[in-house]
Amino acid sequence: MVLPFYLSELESSAMHMALVAGMALVLPMVVNPARNWQRTLLFAVATLLALRYAHWRFTETLAPVGLTSAFLASWSLFVLEMAALIGSMSAFVIMSRTRQRQDEVAAHLGWWAPAADPRVAILIATYNEDLEVLERTIVGALALNHPAKEVLVLDDGRRDWLRDYCASQGVRYLRRPDNRGSKAGNINHALDVLAADPLPPDFIAVLDADFVPHRGFISRSLALFHDPKVGLVQTPQHFFNADPIQHNLGLSRSYPDEQRFFFDHMQPARDAWGIAFCCGTSSIARWRAVQEAGGFPTESITEDFMLTLALQDVGWRTVYLNEPLTEGLAPEGLKEYVTQRARWCLGLMQIARSRLGPLSRNNLRLRDRWSVIDSVFYWLTTFPFRIASLTYPLLYWFFNVTVVNASVPDVLSYFGTYFLWVIMSLNILTRGLVVPIVNDVSQLLGAIPITRAAIVGLIKPKGHPFTVTAKGGDRSKITVQWRLMMPFLTLLLLTVVGLLLALTSDRFAYYDAGDGKIVILFWTIYNAFVLAATLIACVELPRQERHFADAPERAIFVAEGTPRRVWLQNLTRNTVRIRGRTFNAGVRGTLRVRDIGDVEAIVVAETDDGARLALRPTEDQYAAMMRRFYTEGDAPGVVAVRLTALLDDIARRLSFSSTSRN
Repeated sequence: MVLPFYLSELESSAMHMALVAGMALVLPMVVNPARNWQRTLLFAVATLLALRYAHWRFTETLAPVGLTSAFLASWSLFVLEMAALIGSMSAFVIMSRTRQRQDEVAAHLGWWAPAADPRVAILIATYNEDLEVLERTIVGALALNHPAKEVLVLDDGRRDWLRDYCASQGVRYLRRPDNRGSKAGNINHALDVLAADPLPPDFIAVLDADFVPHRGFISRSLALFHDPKVGLVQTPQHFFNADPIQHNLGLSRSYPDEQRFFFDHMQPARDAWGIAFCCGTSSIARWRAVQEAGGFPTESITEDFMLTLALQDVGWRTVYLNEPLTEGLAPEGLKEYVTQRARWCLGLMQIARSRLGPLSRNNLRLRDRWSVIDSVFYWLTTFPFRIASLTYPLLYWFFNVTVVNASVPDVLSYFGTYFLWVIMSLNILTRGLVVPIVNDVSQLLGAIPITRAAIVGLIKPKGHPFTVTAKGGDRSKITVQWRLMMPFLTLLLLTVVGLLLALTSDRFAYYDAGDGKIVILFWTIYNAFVLAATLIACVELPRQERHFADAPERAIFVAEGTPRRVWLQNLTRNTVRIRGRTFNAGVRGTLRVRDIGDVEAIVVAETDDGARLALRPTEDQYAAMMRRFYTEGDAPGVVAVRLTALLDDIARRLSFSSTSRN
């Protein structure tokens, strides 16, 4: 007689998660992220699991209806979570497709021949950036390999020294009497000036003051204008410095900047649906299309996204070229980082309430309206839910209010399998960009001001000033962002106190799995790790001088009449480290660098395997250095997660924190 074999609920749920975990080991070897049917299959399963989870939450985990604190807490969290889940499922649909246009570019390079090269005006809008930031962009724009170009610097700071520098570089300088319309108004003023020229341009390229174009930026972007319906081509933004999260968590070598998910994966997916949008800098637009759209919109402080809608409203398309054709300066401080994200959120809410909003009467397609609604859901639900997920467990520890009444087996079966599948799918398609806790920190840091901006922007869309993201400045000291840190420090203290009460008081019978207390316990422990990592990110580490190049390369150092081959490392405008030969301090000579020439140098310090040199490049040599290290090559920085290096970097950062306290 064969006895039937039964699994307990916990064993069955664990098997569900083990199955997904096993698939996570196999699917990366099978799935091709470029094949849309495979992407669709992954996200179709994710959507089904999301709906299964939502049904379980609604039918099994909520407090009974009534005028009780448990009802209010349980249902309010559920509403927030379901709104965020709707936004996630919208993102699943978008990510189910992708499009890469490199082959299209290769097939249509120089499509205008034998006619003359299209005339391109390169607009560099600036307000308060210093010369170190601006000269890179100007020199890079002048080095573009498209002959029919004109560089214009649009100075809303009205600085005479910048006017003189532009004159020395042969660059057209424009200023206006006021700053009406902020950046969009500045660009529109330039468009009016260009319209009055005897021969206006055929295309306009927009660069932020801190973005340097690669030599092929214009030629490769123009290739996509072979399609007469294309009004704008957007390219990704890459950064030659670490953003605040990378830098403060010590992950610059192993974890990409926070924008990589959007520019490398979300925008190509949006392009496949025909809803890629302009992101301001690193874009090129057709002159006639912008004129027909009425210039850059000024109703929103995110004029770039709104320009895409304005172009579509009059029949022009926006497409996306996923190639590293520019590189710029990411926000270096947390305050600037958070301010920038809050500005994007506010601008999107202004668009939603504008004449080009999804509920307004206009000529936008259904997919364009969906694009705006998807963005509204992202900003309006993701960040409030992130705050709620940290605060609601405290209701149990301090007031004995259970917000999710669920057993461990059910949580593993419904939430665990959904969570693992989504993480697995996203990491297969994005080269491991979705790292729990690190991703939580990136969203949590700006959650409070972004939530405020989302609500205020929907209620009162007009009357908000444009806040410029500050760049440059002294970053040589450790700075604790106390004001940004205090809400998270308070939440961490409350979380720890709640856990201690649970461990020391008989009142908190947290070991009872039937009423969800074990679930809240593990939820709280996870929150403690997230909050601790967020506090570490709020401690801004010193930044060294930004390097032109960190990869070693060969050069020749001529000292005392003798040339010697050396390796270069950490090359900057004024310093370089050489390896392979040792020299005494004070030795003078010349350093011969490829494409730059012989640069005067003096040894300032001897090292174990070489020396550190102070460089004295001429202005022409410095310009050549900038062209060499900013306008050529592939994407700077890290573009995919390196797991072993990530773990090593985390250990180093924790070790640094421990050493600093001692």
